[in-house]
Amino acid sequence: MAEKNTALIVGVGAREGVGAATARRFAREGFHVVIVGRTQAKVDAVAAEIRAAGGSAEALVGDAAVEADATRFVAAADANGTLQIAIHNAGNNRRDSFVDLQRADFEQLWREHCLGGFLIGREAARRMVPRGAGSIFFTGASGSLRGRAGFAAFAAAKAGLRAVSQSMARELGPKGIHIAHVVVDGGIGGARLLGRAPQLADERGPDGLLSYEAIADTYWQLHNQHRSAWTLEIDLRPWAETF
Repeated sequence: MAEKNTALIVGVGAREGVGAATARRFAREGFHVVIVGRTQAKVDAVAAEIRAAGGSAEALVGDAAVEADATRFVAAADANGTLQIAIHNAGNNRRDSFVDLQRADFEQLWREHCLGGFLIGREAARRMVPRGAGSIFFTGASGSLRGRAGFAAFAAAKAGLRAVSQSMARELGPKGIHIAHVVVDGGIGGARLLGRAPQLADERGPDGLLSYEAIADTYWQLHNQHRSAWTLEIDLRPWAETF
C-alpha cells in the first residue's frame, strides 16, 4: 500500500451521496481512499463496499472542525502513500427565520463548513506544498454566492468557505497546489434529500436532480486538469434547473 497515491474524502455518509461516490470514483482509479464521517456504521459500510470491489479504503470517524481530528485525518491519509487529493465535503444545512436564528446554530454551520474546510485545507497544504503537487477541493453550494431568505447561517458559512478557497488558490496555486471550489446549485438525488422528500424524484423528472455519481466524476476530472488550465470554480446544476 505504501506506494499508492491516496485520496482523503471528508464528509462521507450514506452510500447514495457525494462523499461515498467520490471515494468510489478515486478507488476505481487505483487510489487508496481515506474516508471520513461522523457515523461509524456509514463510513465502515462505504469502505467495505470499496474493498469488496477490489479497491483500497479505510474509514475514520471524527469532526473536521476539531483541529486535532483534522490533523489526524490528513496524517492518516499521508501515512499509507502520498496524499494527492483532499476533498472537504462536510456540513449540514438548516432553515431558520432570521429573528429566531440562534447564535449557537449560526456558529455550528460556520464551524462545519468554513472552519472545517480551512483546517482540512491547511493540513493538506502542509503536506503537499513541500512536494510541489496536490489537489485540495471544496464542495460549495448556491449559498456560496447568494443568501436566500431563511438560510443566513448556511450562506455565511458557505460564502466564507468560498473566500478561503480563493485565498488558498492565489497563494498555493503558484506553489503547484490545485485548489477548486465546486458550486452545487440544485438538489442532489441522494439519500439525504430523497429520504426527506422522495416525491422530488418524480416532480423534477429525468435528470432533474444532480447525480452524485456525476458530481464525483467532476472531482476526478478537476484532479486531472493540466496545470496550464486549472479551474478554480465550477458550478454544477441539472439541465432543467432555473438560475
